[in-house]
Amino acid sequence: MAIASKIAAVAAATACIFSTVANAETLRVGSLTVYAPFEFLDSNTGRYEGFDMDLIREIGKRENFDIEIVSMSLDGLVPALISGNIDAAVSALTITPERAARVDFTKPYYTAGLSMLVRKADAQKYPDFKALENQRIAVQIGTTGADTAKGIKGAKVAAFNTTSEAFMDLATGNSAAVVHDRPVLAYFLKTQTESAGTMQLQPEILDAQSYGFAVRKGNKELLDKLNKAYDELVASGEVQKIHDKWFAQ
Repeated sequence: MAIASKIAAVAAATACIFSTVANAETLRVGSLTVYAPFEFLDSNTGRYEGFDMDLIREIGKRENFDIEIVSMSLDGLVPALISGNIDAAVSALTITPERAARVDFTKPYYTAGLSMLVRKADAQKYPDFKALENQRIAVQIGTTGADTAKGIKGAKVAAFNTTSEAFMDLATGNSAAVVHDRPVLAYFLKTQTESAGTMQLQPEILDAQSYGFAVRKGNKELLDKLNKAYDELVASGEVQKIHDKWFAQ
């Protein structure tokens, strides 16, 4: 009888697990999946990876959601939410008044903006953007960082086609700093370990922007679930763990 009872208990537990999986609600998540380190397609695994992807999957585990990533254009996210083609937009989406008038946002989960990367030896010499006046600044062509650098008094702007070229210009001592989006700089430090030891991301953030997950206007039930799960992940330290996986600072 004891063995039979154990077998029955195991069978019941297994059935419960399968029942939970089967009853999981599919959450269709729209995302522009070409913005590393937030969301991108890993060519080795064929799976969407990144900070946003890890975060929404952990939230899915908390709320029993089966996460389905729908790759789409950035300008298609809000219309897709309004039409009901997706349930949530998770795509490093900046919370703006214009968007907030059309969709509902969760509480902010990431603060972005422009920052500066300098050599550690020059960290005290160039503590902020004011200190870059009359200095050579490396930027990537066509970015907001390039536009900002051009507005710094007396700055000599060195524009490059790629961020890698801008980082190399800094590493070789030609430029005082690289000005770019903070996530890009933090991701560079995380992935380029050889350079990480010699460079420093300064704390100042210009044009700070908050990212949030978006849901259909009035979908309070889903919004509350996302916020609740996020708060739990913050309290458990899981959000910080995911952050540290993708960003150096």
